[in-house]
Amino acid sequence: MKANMVIIGAGISGVSIAYNLAKKGVKDIVVVDQGYFTNGATGRCGAGVRQQWATEMNCRLAKKSIEFFENAKETLSYPGDLEFKQEGYLILATTEDEEKQFKKNVELQNRLGIPSKVLSKAEAIEIVPHLNPDAFLSATFCKTDGHLNPFKMTEAYYLAAQKLGVTFHFYETVKTIKTNKNQIEQVITDKDVYETTIVINAAGGYAKEIGTMAGVEIPVYSENHEILATEPVEKMQGPMVMSFSKNIYCQQVPHGAFLMGRSDPDVKKGHDTESTWKFLDEMSKTVVDILPKIGKLRVVRQWGGSYNMSPDRQPIISDTDQLDGFYMACGFSGHGFMFAPMTGLLLSEMILKEPRSMDMSFLHLNRFKNTDHQDIEKSVV
Repeated sequence: MKANMVIIGAGISGVSIAYNLAKKGVKDIVVVDQGYFTNGATGRCGAGVRQQWATEMNCRLAKKSIEFFENAKETLSYPGDLEFKQEGYLILATTEDEEKQFKKNVELQNRLGIPSKVLSKAEAIEIVPHLNPDAFLSATFCKTDGHLNPFKMTEAYYLAAQKLGVTFHFYETVKTIKTNKNQIEQVITDKDVYETTIVINAAGGYAKEIGTMAGVEIPVYSENHEILATEPVEKMQGPMVMSFSKNIYCQQVPHGAFLMGRSDPDVKKGHDTESTWKFLDEMSKTVVDILPKIGKLRVVRQWGGSYNMSPDRQPIISDTDQLDGFYMACGFSGHGFMFAPMTGLLLSEMILKEPRSMDMSFLHLNRFKNTDHQDIEKSVV
């Protein structure tokens, strides 16, 4: 069958891209996914959305995305509740170096219109009374950060894109991308052959493999990050509590359960999404240290999810001189969900050659040219 554009991947990035293109009048868009929407990283994410970043680009992406989330129910005419809870992110500083860096971060964020602020230990405990005062020095807080249901948010994009004429093909695996003289000719799946000249790689954890099929080298890889959920309890915590140095994020979602996750510096690259005893043990020790009251709750389940990592831990939202008509949104390094509105908007502007809503040079694949990717990875904090 013929398709104007084929989007590979129906996570939140893929459906946001489809919606934004269709909204601008593009017809004959086909979205293909080897599972169902939210089947991959989106449905396994921690569901937090924050604007507290150390780089201007991430701050701008996050701020504009949260502004979209604030009105997404109306914008997308979604009939249900997106469970958007703006009760903030409380980011704990546990070292003097973190305190210095967080103050710089807040200065940047405030300059960009993000209402974050530095809090003393006492002020942080006023917001989350069950914090262990001996576990941190100070904190930063942004009241407009928060939580959003990834399943419902993705469904909202999906239903809106469908209404605009986008076709979704689920449980269909891409096998080959046929090219000729630097042009795309076909996307071949296990069920169909799509005649197209434009392919958008939003395949999440499998973005590198899709790139390889098209002869495009994308310096990303995937790794497993684990999360657990507790039994639901009466509300006791508003904001997400997060510590980089202690390797934890923890929030109470609207139905009462606590979600908490951490990274593993020893995790192997690959597509494994299993959960481990090591994670449960380390997570338990950390949460009891920082939020001891939560240590009394029962763990209901735990799972793993795929982070698609770029060398500098920043997104790749880009075209490529390696192949005409090939675009990508990948390498989000665990932050694809919260950046999705801007991902869809920016990529649609790029594909349709419209004026850009922000400078995209820092998001382009070419930033990795003539660069030792291992050196970049070592330099990232």
